[in-house]
Amino acid sequence: MIVSCHGIELSDAFLSVSKAISNKPTNPILEGIKIVAEDDTLTLSATDTDLSIERKIKANIKEEGEAVVPGKFITEFVKKLTNEMIELELNEKNQMIIKYDDSQSIIQCYNFAEYPALKKINSENYFGITKKDLKTLIAKTIFSVAVDDSRPILKGVLFDIDKNVINAIALDGYRLAKVKKNITSNLTMSIVVPSKSLNEISRILDDSDEIVNIYVEKSTLMIDLGETKLTTCLLEGDFVNYKQIISANYETVCVVNKEQFEDALDRASLLSKIGQGNCVKFDVKEKNLCITSNSELGNVKENVPVNTSGKELLIAFNARYFIENLRANSDEFVKICFNSPASPCVIVPVEGDEFLYLILPVRMIG
Repeated sequence: MIVSCHGIELSDAFLSVSKAISNKPTNPILEGIKIVAEDDTLTLSATDTDLSIERKIKANIKEEGEAVVPGKFITEFVKKLTNEMIELELNEKNQMIIKYDDSQSIIQCYNFAEYPALKKINSENYFGITKKDLKTLIAKTIFSVAVDDSRPILKGVLFDIDKNVINAIALDGYRLAKVKKNITSNLTMSIVVPSKSLNEISRILDDSDEIVNIYVEKSTLMIDLGETKLTTCLLEGDFVNYKQIISANYETVCVVNKEQFEDALDRASLLSKIGQGNCVKFDVKEKNLCITSNSELGNVKENVPVNTSGKELLIAFNARYFIENLRANSDEFVKICFNSPASPCVIVPVEGDEFLYLILPVRMIG
């Protein structure tokens, strides 16, 4: 193999695929990045067997070939050569010679034959969604994914697909996030995508209205972005029946300016973090929402104007759950719906049904 390309393009490709390198590999070969030089294209790929990322770049291929290089090292090394033209040459000792300017470095490669084959999808099951909508779908749900291993299925986001509509749902036992978007599809299916994979998908998406296709086959999903392909195993198991958790009716509904509410919560949460459980209390009245927090350091009392219909009530929540939900949205006003001090509340748009956030209250002491 002898190939040359610009450092900035090679570095960007290594950075992209390195996200799939295993942090705790059971097989040392999984610490590598596979390089294939063919025709006028250099293809880089990495996998931890659950997540695979492939990136293609144009290059000057003087001699075709393939190699597996130490992933983290070469990614960091090439990142320092972004202003250089780089030549990669594989010698007879299975060593990669990296030439740049008037210098060169040599690194030992892995045995290419030992590298696992990447999963391929040849499926007619796919749906199309704009890059902007997919990025939004991920950003507005990912923070509600469970982080512990007690229920592995909750470490992913449920994609509930019904023809031209997709609902993405994440929950961790304390809060639930649901976001709805339009898609191009004839599918009716439910799949659970690991949060790690969704984070990597989000990183390679821009905010354009360009449509990308997402392919599903058995227990595998692939997103095709042209030069970059990301393939991931899906989580298996029964997801929570989220529809049973969400109430159809609420006894108290208040409309509040999101920015004012978020700012008040931010200030109140500073004190609540010092106390027990990051707890804040909401005293919901007809025209006012009073947010209070207390600790041995003192107390904070914030009044936020609201328009409330229904019963007044006093209820307590973990402030962080509310703040994370509010930060995920750009709506000027939101609706907060309650039933009782012991029942979940939901945050929804004033109009439409694009998102719904459900939060469990905490038991008030004193």
